[in-house]
Amino acid sequence: MRNDSHKHEHEDEHEHEHGLFHSHAPEGSMKLAFFLTLVILIVEVTGGLISHSLALLSDAGHVLTDIAAIGLSWYAIKQSKKPSDEGMTFGYYRAGVLAAFINAVTLILITLWIFWEAFGRFRSLELVTPTWMFISAGVGLAMNLYLGLGMRHDENINVKSAVLHMLGDAAASAGVIVGGIIIAFTKWYIIDPILSVLIALLIAFGAWKIIKQTVNILMEGTPAGIEIKKVIDTILSVNGIQQVHDLHVWTITDGRIALSCHTVVDTKTTIGEMQNLLRAVEHKLVHLGIGHVTIQPEDKTHPHDESVLCGNNYTEGQMH
Repeated sequence: MRNDSHKHEHEDEHEHEHGLFHSHAPEGSMKLAFFLTLVILIVEVTGGLISHSLALLSDAGHVLTDIAAIGLSWYAIKQSKKPSDEGMTFGYYRAGVLAAFINAVTLILITLWIFWEAFGRFRSLELVTPTWMFISAGVGLAMNLYLGLGMRHDENINVKSAVLHMLGDAAASAGVIVGGIIIAFTKWYIIDPILSVLIALLIAFGAWKIIKQTVNILMEGTPAGIEIKKVIDTILSVNGIQQVHDLHVWTITDGRIALSCHTVVDTKTTIGEMQNLLRAVEHKLVHLGIGHVTIQPEDKTHPHDESVLCGNNYTEGQMH
């Protein structure tokens, strides 16, 4: 007998209390942010080409990370409204994870290009027009501050992530403006490739974090912040659960953690008592951030592989 925690009454209760699943982010705000950030990208690429500023083009690369973050957040909000079907029983959430992985790899390639260009600039400095640096970076700074500060109070995790990208890009644009001022007064054109390298490092750091997170999700790895020992102890803390095995914890997509396991219970347990046990386990697990739970109860005589989790079958009290 299996029990899925996506029974409507429990889903509504847990989502209301803990906000683990579908968040109702302002889709209109994310759409506006996406297109305004696209304008920033066009302005900075144009300004970078006219001014010959590698720093400004690097900042445009950083803006591209914003577009990816905002676009994925917008996409996730739209996908959360799309029901699962026979072809995709978990829904379409992994499409966003796959897109994030592709975007992150692309950003790493952009970073490598910036480093290569900067290396060439260090060897042979190029004249930079600071006026266009001011104009283009100024547009980026103003728009990112407008978007970031305007959305900073939203509690949705996708929106929070996008806001961090916006504020980070505002800081990078401010750096380009400062670099332009230094160039205008000192003619130290080496400032431009130095700034571009610093911005490229910022892009690479963010992209690498995304790659690690997405690979962990795609490989069905244990989600960050989830301790298997704590999960097992939580399940065994429910009176009537004697053993846990065949335990798996994974991420469907960012913010949606799933668990499946087999539990050993007394053969005299009635169906009604079993339902109460399973509801108690679900309630405890949702406090660990695990909202999609599938449990198979069985007795000790049921054949099972004891080596699924670290080659052990954990009994009550064994891991304390």
